[in-house]
Amino acid sequence: IPILGYHWMPNGVWRTSLGDVTVDTELARRASALSRYLEEDEVAHFQEHSVEVQLPFLQYFKPDVSVVPIVLASAEVEVYREIGHAIAGAVKETGREVVLLASGDMTHFEPQASAEKKDRAGIDAILALDEALLLQRVHEMGISMCAYAPAAAMIVASRELGGDCPELVDYRTSGDATGDRSAVVGYAGIIVPRLAPSPLVKLARQAVESYVCDGHRIRPESLTQEMEGRAGVFVSIHKRHHLRGCIGTFDATEVNIAEETVTNAISSATRDPRFPPIVPSELDDLEYNVDVLTTPEPVDGVDQLDATVYGVIVEAGWRRGLLLPDLEGVDSVARQIEVCRQKAGIAASEAVTLYRFQVVRHR
Repeated sequence: IPILGYHWMPNGVWRTSLGDVTVDTELARRASALSRYLEEDEVAHFQEHSVEVQLPFLQYFKPDVSVVPIVLASAEVEVYREIGHAIAGAVKETGREVVLLASGDMTHFEPQASAEKKDRAGIDAILALDEALLLQRVHEMGISMCAYAPAAAMIVASRELGGDCPELVDYRTSGDATGDRSAVVGYAGIIVPRLAPSPLVKLARQAVESYVCDGHRIRPESLTQEMEGRAGVFVSIHKRHHLRGCIGTFDATEVNIAEETVTNAISSATRDPRFPPIVPSELDDLEYNVDVLTTPEPVDGVDQLDATVYGVIVEAGWRRGLLLPDLEGVDSVARQIEVCRQKAGIAASEAVTLYRFQVVRHR
């Protein structure tokens, strides 16, 4: 049956030949509380079998596994982003060790060459952890994959939980098994491992926790490779998906990137004028990003900018506004420049000098 919404099963068990699989009610309700879209509805699963197909495999490897079954309808990418953020937030709040599983066939009943071409385009978007690109290719190329919606939400949640460096395990079609390549169904296996936080992110967290709890500024002693050299650094702090502080430097002010990170982490936590200082009770709920800037270079016009690749600096006299690249909600160069003007108090009619830079983003 068509699924005309975004449904999750709030409690109960799923029965297979290997026994019962319980629903993790706490995790499910946390995700629902963080989402405007997820609705409690176990009826949605009665004739939709994509979840139950996976359960015996999970039980084989982990007999006491519990699950949160979710089925998703077709929607705009913003809906999947919100659901992905909600899933990641619920995982963080509960402290669960989880595996995110998005499952479904890829291209259906097309010749082998056509199926491979379409599926490779979808696979490349998943390997890039780019949910918008995945949906764009599904719609523009007519890729008849079942699970593009769960895959998009999975990409967002995985990225927020530290997933990186996706790997294509294998790609096959039904033709590889049957020999009939005139009308195949495609299948791909992709894993997104959760990587350890960057040393710079660990340093930012340590700096904030030490300063907030004890008023002590840590002094990095043993420097990793990414901590050496000098560069501008921005430290962003989020609390349950909402910005809690972000301060940085255009140019290097400290002797190395490690000291720059410590200084700006403390400033982000305690001196961002938009927020009150962080207090000890908040520390467990915080997430950190550290962006190391390349040296800004002047550009002749907006045609040399790209909102997803370059950050931008807008300068008029002594006033300068900076915006990092690839920010959610800032999808055009015009919007980048508009925000920079607002931050620096530069009127839309004033002449400006533009600079671009790139960042190495540490999560």
